[in-house]
Amino acid sequence: MKFSIILPVKNGGVYAKECVDSILSQSLQDFNLIVLDNCSTDGTLEWLQSLNDPRIVIHQSEKPLSIEENWARIKSVPKNEFITLIGHDDILNTNYLQVMADLIQKHPNASLYQSHYHYIDGDGKILRNCLPMDEVQQAHEFLALYMCNLIESTGTGYMMRSGDYDDFGGINPVYNNLIFADFALWIGLMGLSYKATSFDVTFKYRIHNSVSKVTNGEAYQQAFDKFLEFIIEQGGKNEKIKQVLERYGKRFLLYFCEALAHRVLKTPRDQRKITVKNLIDKYKSYAARLVPHQDFIPEKEFRIKIAKLLDRSIVGRELFLLMKKL
Repeated sequence: MKFSIILPVKNGGVYAKECVDSILSQSLQDFNLIVLDNCSTDGTLEWLQSLNDPRIVIHQSEKPLSIEENWARIKSVPKNEFITLIGHDDILNTNYLQVMADLIQKHPNASLYQSHYHYIDGDGKILRNCLPMDEVQQAHEFLALYMCNLIESTGTGYMMRSGDYDDFGGINPVYNNLIFADFALWIGLMGLSYKATSFDVTFKYRIHNSVSKVTNGEAYQQAFDKFLEFIIEQGGKNEKIKQVLERYGKRFLLYFCEALAHRVLKTPRDQRKITVKNLIDKYKSYAARLVPHQDFIPEKEFRIKIAKLLDRSIVGRELFLLMKKL
């Protein structure tokens, strides 16, 4: 058996059933489905067991785990030669595994594989296509496009060798809510060789209140801190990545400084330890490491300047929340 499709889940409900049905309907049947159930209480586990399908391998957790702990189990379970990870609310088209098998045959030396995909809403309606991707992409090219906000990436749809996944350490649980954990994994795996992408559409990624969207500003910033440490480390190992960081680092930091300043601002003050000013100071320290020879003054950006001003008082924070509702 060549492929393992890995599904971490906790109370997946109807979405998980739709996801599993799409997996079991693959035109290429050379796979097993590894389910990492995290103490589901909504009938998900019982439904999976009732299928009595020999392709399904269920690993039940002995106690409730955090999302980070459950996904960390991927590294320790037996897997086939190639693995792909899937969110319980995403859907594979019937051609997914066949397209991946063909892509692996075409690019046997690639270290990561992907295809194009559709975004869908909560009801399964197609919203749009993903942004187009090149067939062959190096780690530094992927990072450059990401830092310029010119590429999209999800945790679903990537195919990799299980040995490479384990050697890298897998999805790293140090990232709060696993934010940026998948980006770090993709960059690390691409660094072994390159990513090959099929132009075929082979899966659907569901957009709704994802973990990243509902994570508060402080937790998101902590995850970003880990990711920045990672890419700086990669820059020390790879000259092309180092050049990407020097060229696009300032733009990248300003983008996230603004985004997180607003995320912090909308987080109730009693639910966070940092202020927008603290965040800005943090990003200045990032810039000193990432782009030490470039001026970095976030307050020159209007939206960052306003966020800092509004965060100084209760009235300002309430005004911001009111404006967000309009």
